[in-house]
Amino acid sequence: MMLSWKHLILLSFIGCLGGELLLQGPVFIREPSNSIFPVGSEDKKITLNCEARGNPSPHYRWQLNGSDINPSMEYRYKLNGGNLVVINPNRNWDTGSYQCFATNSLGTIVSREAKLQFAYLENFKTKMRSTVSVREGQGVVLLCGPPPHSGELSYAWIFNEYPSFVEEDSRRFVSQETGHLYIAKVEPSDVGNYTCVVTSTVTNTRVLGSPTPLVLRSDGVMGEYEPKIEVQFPETLPVAKGATVKLECFALGNPVPQINWRRSDGLPFSSKIKLRKFNGVLEIPNFQQEDTGSYECVAENSRGRNVARGRLTYYAKPHWVQLIRDVEIAVEDNLFWECRASGKPKPSYRWLKNGEALVLEERIQIENGALTISNLNVTDSGMFQCIAENKHGLIYSSAELKVIASAPDFSKTPMKKLLQVQVGSMVSLDCKPRASPKALRSWKRGDVIVQENERISFLKDGGLQIVNVTKADVGTYTCIAENQFGKANGTTRLVVTEPTRITLAPSNMDVSVGESVILPCQVQHDPLLDIMFTWYFNGALTDFKKDGSHFEKVGGSSSGDLMIRNIQLKHSGKYVCMVQTGVDSVSSAADLIVRGSPGPPENVKVDEITDTTAQLSWKEGTDNHSPVISYSVQARTPFSVGWQTATTVPEIIDGKTHTATVVELNPWVEYEFRVVASNKIGGGEPSLPSEKVRTEEAVPEVPPSEVSGGGGSRSELVITWDPVPEELQNGEGFGYVVAFRPLGVTNWIQTVVTSPDTPRYVFRNESIVPFSLYEVKVGVYNNKGEGPFSPVTTVFSAEEEPTIAPSQVSANSLSSSEIEVSWNTIPWKLSNGHLLGYEVRYWNKGEEESSSKVKVAGNETSARLRGLKSNVAYYTAVRAYNSAGAGPFSTTVNATTKKTQLLV
Repeated sequence: MMLSWKHLILLSFIGCLGGELLLQGPVFIREPSNSIFPVGSEDKKITLNCEARGNPSPHYRWQLNGSDINPSMEYRYKLNGGNLVVINPNRNWDTGSYQCFATNSLGTIVSREAKLQFAYLENFKTKMRSTVSVREGQGVVLLCGPPPHSGELSYAWIFNEYPSFVEEDSRRFVSQETGHLYIAKVEPSDVGNYTCVVTSTVTNTRVLGSPTPLVLRSDGVMGEYEPKIEVQFPETLPVAKGATVKLECFALGNPVPQINWRRSDGLPFSSKIKLRKFNGVLEIPNFQQEDTGSYECVAENSRGRNVARGRLTYYAKPHWVQLIRDVEIAVEDNLFWECRASGKPKPSYRWLKNGEALVLEERIQIENGALTISNLNVTDSGMFQCIAENKHGLIYSSAELKVIASAPDFSKTPMKKLLQVQVGSMVSLDCKPRASPKALRSWKRGDVIVQENERISFLKDGGLQIVNVTKADVGTYTCIAENQFGKANGTTRLVVTEPTRITLAPSNMDVSVGESVILPCQVQHDPLLDIMFTWYFNGALTDFKKDGSHFEKVGGSSSGDLMIRNIQLKHSGKYVCMVQTGVDSVSSAADLIVRGSPGPPENVKVDEITDTTAQLSWKEGTDNHSPVISYSVQARTPFSVGWQTATTVPEIIDGKTHTATVVELNPWVEYEFRVVASNKIGGGEPSLPSEKVRTEEAVPEVPPSEVSGGGGSRSELVITWDPVPEELQNGEGFGYVVAFRPLGVTNWIQTVVTSPDTPRYVFRNESIVPFSLYEVKVGVYNNKGEGPFSPVTTVFSAEEEPTIAPSQVSANSLSSSEIEVSWNTIPWKLSNGHLLGYEVRYWNKGEEESSSKVKVAGNETSARLRGLKSNVAYYTAVRAYNSAGAGPFSTTVNATTKKTQLLV
């Protein structure tokens, strides 16, 4: 039934109101899943889950095998929210497929099917089993025959009495498919009773069959025979993607057959395949397409071989490639809704609307899973589900279709209130109201209807486009939108301005480090527009706060001049002045070249080294926009104070030369070199130092300086000098050659001093005449040879100490703390040296070991002893001394200090 326009408008209003309230059709959060109920469980109920969200909140109903479940049967069913609780489940009534339906005012969706099964295991019939009689060496199969059951089982066999279970090996095998016990070759130890044990893996219950007796026949032993495969897998076995498949194979035979597996196509097994139970079971986990194919079980013994074959095929339940999504579409429009799933075999599709099969008609069609509905009306709204299915399963995809019928509305998509454009440009005025169906649109400028012409055109989306805009186009433009449900207007005010022009642009500049410049940027612009200047340096926006020490904007409101103070090399590059208004932007660029002193030369190397020269090479560094004019070389040694300018050949190194020879170096000294480049702006940073190198050894060239001597003890000639600095020693094994001779003698006496740091040499000999003149000189040598001697100088030998004691010694008390001691000078010859003076020794009686002494210089013949104790006798003696030592003491004399006078 078609609704009237009034009903459609009302539904449109409700739809809009629903949008405000966020109305939503049902969407499943949880769906029921397949369940197995263990019969006999202590739990007397089972819950099938179902929960959906939606606004309004959904209500629920359930179906079992396509028929509605009556929740009023409270003794059997209970609804807990959307969950269905089955009370006291019964396998006769409750087994089957369950589906949950969730419904609200926007529609209904149905859940996937969930199967409820009941797991049980009945007892064996208490019937005695017949005795099995075989020959020794014969194979046998003992049948299990499980009782009625539902759910997965596992099998084992008891031998004679519990808990003695049959152990499986290459001769004995229990099939988990049939439950039978297979013995490839019976031995006497196998005689006994065998009982089949069946266990439900769901309920964990266990039942035992009746014993089967196994006895040996007495008519002889079975001879050898070829394998007979008793346990085989199906000729064709479909396997689900991702499943674990187990293939069984076991053969009877004498001797016991060996079981092996292979693929019929000859391909090797993948590493995931496992062989279990002595090769009786082939296990393939996580089955994939590449695991399909024919597999062969080969049973072999000395009498022959047998082969069993089976083919594994691959199947996959459907899974979604493309789900359907909620759709909101205007009335009278067309819908194309596609869902796609993959699977093997290829899935087929069907559609539900509100939980029921979609009724097809001329305007509603389904093709390859895609749903098309033409000329939509509001009654087409609802919850839709696409179902993809193959023989292995089915899947659901749910979504809501909202068919909207509404009058035009600008509230969600308002038009721009103001558009500013410049003369000569193109402008588009948008008009995109919400409307279902789409609204027809027309335009007015002021009260005048806008007509199309060579400059004005109407766009397909309802907008208005004006090209080559003029001042005459200024005004308020109104878009009138209308459909069968109503009409609405939107307006935009168009302002047309003059274009912005740069009147004074920055130009390329060439400056030196440390200068300051101004890059101009001045414009002419429409007074209606605000203007903003920004500067970019090498593509990055200039930050005037961060770089305020160098960059500053100067000028008035129509000027964006950039001042750069104290320009550095890093300021070289492209500067762009960007001028922006509300409607346009213009820019101008200039290159700034900053010239500075050169960067450091690179890769300074010592290519060749001799004892006094070093051949250097280097590579040119950055010239910082000013060509290098010259280079200079600096050298450093462990003995120099910092870097020193080196002498080079050529003496002046021009800017195109990158090699030089450093001369006048000291042999056997460790040197480092660096190079400094200069241009017309100045000298640059020095290069990194070269690697340290040592000049070659050479014969020493510098003798020691300050050669002198004299003094010492009797019979000594003391010779001194200033050691030669290490940097002048010219090689290893450096030492001194000391030569001396009495004045007037022709031959030199020579000796060697091997320590380079030694500053003196002492020659001792009893034949040395005291205080006699000697000529001395000191030379140098190292491993390369002997160097020069110092100039000859004269040195006195050691003096002779005095041999006579002073005479006429007397002591006289002057006061309570002073005594004066006097004596006669001793006779002295100049040939004995220089008399330096006299030493006076004094002490208290009995304290001679702690005596004190005073010295007087030259020819003084008296000394005053001060700081003495009053009224104490002091003893004193005098002796002469010179540089060779002191002579004998005189005879001892004494004097007593005066008493201290007490004042009354």
